Amino acid sequence: MKLMSMAAAVLAAWAVAAGAEAKTVAVSADRLLDVVGGHYLDHPLVVITDGRITAVEHQGDAVPAGAERIDLPGVTLLPGLIDMHVHLTSSPIYGGYTYLQFTDSFWPIIATRHARDTLEAGFTTVRNVGSANFDDVGLRQAIDEGFIKGPRMITAGYAIGSTGGHCDETFFPPSMKQKAPSVIDTPDEGRERVRWMHKYGATVIKICATGGVFSHGDTPGAQQLTVEEIRAMVDEAHRTGLKVAAHAHGADGIKAAILGGVDTIEHASLVDDEGIRLAVQHGAYFGMDIYNTDYTQAEGAKNGVLPENLKKDRDIGEIQRENFRKALKAGVKMIFSTDAGVYPHGTNARQFAVMVRYGATPLQAIQTATLNASQALGGDWTHDVGQVAPGRFGDLVGVSGDPLADVTTLEHPVFVMKGGEVVRR
Repeated sequence: MKLMSMAAAVLAAWAVAAGAEAKTVAVSADRLLDVVGGHYLDHPLVVITDGRITAVEHQGDAVPAGAERIDLPGVTLLPGLIDMHVHLTSSPIYGGYTYLQFTDSFWPIIATRHARDTLEAGFTTVRNVGSANFDDVGLRQAIDEGFIKGPRMITAGYAIGSTGGHCDETFFPPSMKQKAPSVIDTPDEGRERVRWMHKYGATVIKICATGGVFSHGDTPGAQQLTVEEIRAMVDEAHRTGLKVAAHAHGADGIKAAILGGVDTIEHASLVDDEGIRLAVQHGAYFGMDIYNTDYTQAEGAKNGVLPENLKKDRDIGEIQRENFRKALKAGVKMIFSTDAGVYPHGTNARQFAVMVRYGATPLQAIQTATLNASQALGGDWTHDVGQVAPGRFGDLVGVSGDPLADVTTLEHPVFVMKGGEVVRR
């Protein structure tokens, strides 16, 4: 099967014309999972030139002269995985008030470790949906410039919410006058905040439509933004080419976010039948973080998480999982969103098994972190990631065994490549 990309061929020709020496890598393995068709290609040969796939062929086909050979006997290849909801500048081991013992510059520094751990776990692309001080933008820039190792990043900067809501500073008394810089209370303020985020490097917009589990004094089900506020922010974001993700646990907030035009609903814990119907009708994606409760209930108290937050987490955990089952069965489009940072970075793949336990087939679970995620990202991302195909980034994950029979194999990758460069072998 020879699938040479015209775009890749043009780029290669340009490199030769410019006198550049293109680096070519040829990767062979036992099989390659086609995440679109759900079948395996036996004995594949993936050719990558200057970081992009130029051909997907069979072993025994001609290999470009001078290509570096990487042979992976016994390995199954998949596209690089995509986590659509992470917080690389957060750590789960500092819960409640314990994070206050550190200076502000501590968080972007430890984020470099989190980025490396995430990449080595096979997640070559992530969407970072919320970070203080635009730390995630700086991390993305450092990765892109080659100073540190990490996944490709789509960054939100601050998450935008209402006064006293989930995305405000709610843990402090009035005397401390703490207020998040991303707080809005009118549609016009929402437009201004979106413009501000875009100005300083946000490549996705995150809003908080409802209360949260790990905020103080609110309830996850409470709606905190009006449809008018949501629609104003979505219109402004879409005008500048940015997608919008909405933190939304409660049924009313989920429906408001969908009606306001939001692209992805994060958590969707307490969604009702009408919300599921609207998601299918409007094509909104659900990113339901159904693994992390296992970690937070086991380790949260030790990490300083307050009893109030652990109770909220416990109360909605199983409800969210059953609603995942219901929404999936109804045909809601699903993306892989884990909320990494609430649990340890680099263990993202543990969610696959929970998705299968609650109704997904292994292929459906894998598609949420590949094909579906790339489509939800939109723009160039849809054509750059999510599949092993000519023209896309040379992002590969290799596992021992059959992930369609046992998705837990994804928790232990034996090979990771990003842009034609080996990250783990």
